[in-house]
Amino acid sequence: MPGYQTKQECIAIQGAHSLIIRSLLDKQQYADPLGEAEAMGISSAAWPLFGLLWPSSLQLAAWMAERPLVTNERILEVGCGLALASLVSHRRGVDVTASDCHPLASSFLIENTGLNDLPPLTYRHGNWGDAAGTPVHDRHPIVQGRFDLIIGSDVLYERDESGKLSAFIARHASPNAEVLIVDPNRGNRSAFNKNMASEGFALEEVDLSHSLASGEAYRGRMLRYRRQATAVN
Repeated sequence: MPGYQTKQECIAIQGAHSLIIRSLLDKQQYADPLGEAEAMGISSAAWPLFGLLWPSSLQLAAWMAERPLVTNERILEVGCGLALASLVSHRRGVDVTASDCHPLASSFLIENTGLNDLPPLTYRHGNWGDAAGTPVHDRHPIVQGRFDLIIGSDVLYERDESGKLSAFIARHASPNAEVLIVDPNRGNRSAFNKNMASEGFALEEVDLSHSLASGEAYRGRMLRYRRQATAVN
């Protein structure tokens, strides 16, 4: 055993075929024998978060399942976790790169790609707290280049007054890029919107609140940003 327990489920995605997903058994799991997570500032409490299925990730995956395909579009998912949206996009034939800073995110992505009989999906180390320009991570190349669409779900878990996430997005957004962030109303949206505006992105909000198939209520918003070509650094 690797020091943590997992489970395998068939996950329904609105607008797409179901995905077979290997995830952590629960949020009590933790294993960092080499201190990789600790070195990146990931606490024991935060360690399992990447490997759990979150409602907002299902919302983003459903959005990407029904979003019209764009020829030659390059997509980057930030803070991908189990990368449901990337897997859905990859299955549609989209050029998508999944990124995260957790040391196990890539291995779970490889496993889940295989479980769904999909070809390899590009993964890059993506930590918006890293210094810009660092060429490689210990095991994975870091995110480089620009993308036409940048997506993420439930990544506004900190207030981030310094704007590290918005700066990371701006650094990797192509001219006229679109950004889609699903936010489950954690309370940090205003600071992020302000930082995105300073990077030249205009905002449109879409209310995603509705009842889930389980009967539970989802409360959240799709934050849609558009960047003008003149805002590119």
